[in-house]
Amino acid sequence: MIKATSGKLHWNYFIALERDMESVSRYIEFAKGNFRIYSIELAHLLFAAASEVDVIAKLLCKILAPAKRRRNINDYRIILKAGVPNLHASKVFVPRYGLSLIPWDNWSANLNPVWWTSYNQVKHERDIYFQKATLHNALNSLAALLILTYHFYSYSLAPQGAGPLPPKDTTLQLVPQSTLLRLHDDYYYEPVIT
Repeated sequence: MIKATSGKLHWNYFIALERDMESVSRYIEFAKGNFRIYSIELAHLLFAAASEVDVIAKLLCKILAPAKRRRNINDYRIILKAGVPNLHASKVFVPRYGLSLIPWDNWSANLNPVWWTSYNQVKHERDIYFQKATLHNALNSLAALLILTYHFYSYSLAPQGAGPLPPKDTTLQLVPQSTLLRLHDDYYYEPVIT
């Protein structure tokens, strides 16, 4: 039995950020050749998505290891790598543009993601690092948020003590569906063509 909730605040926030990213696609073609383009809007999206990654990572870590310290990305990495062993290999697809992203891949080498480092550099020393507020970093931060938000809801929507919901049952509960970024088709009951 799938547990209903009165609202999915974090999913709704992801969807709002995704819609903002879709608006960017009207001005910048989402193509590898444009990955180094940077702008104020991309900085805004990088900040918003990476900040929400911090929020969701902390919540997911609390579910996976309630007694462990979870003060920063290094603490999250230890807990999330143990609790979600394939996280570093998780792909997010942008079907409309033929792109695939692996936002957590650096965790396989115990390094923080490039987009996370860039987020912190732009946040703390914007005058030096503003050029790191790129399309590639903004897309990867949003992809990382999709992955963590999915995992958070796979646990929080499950019945108490039952473990995570199966992938398809989780995404079925995440409405409205994502329209720009997608997990692997195995996570959905019916593939949606976007």
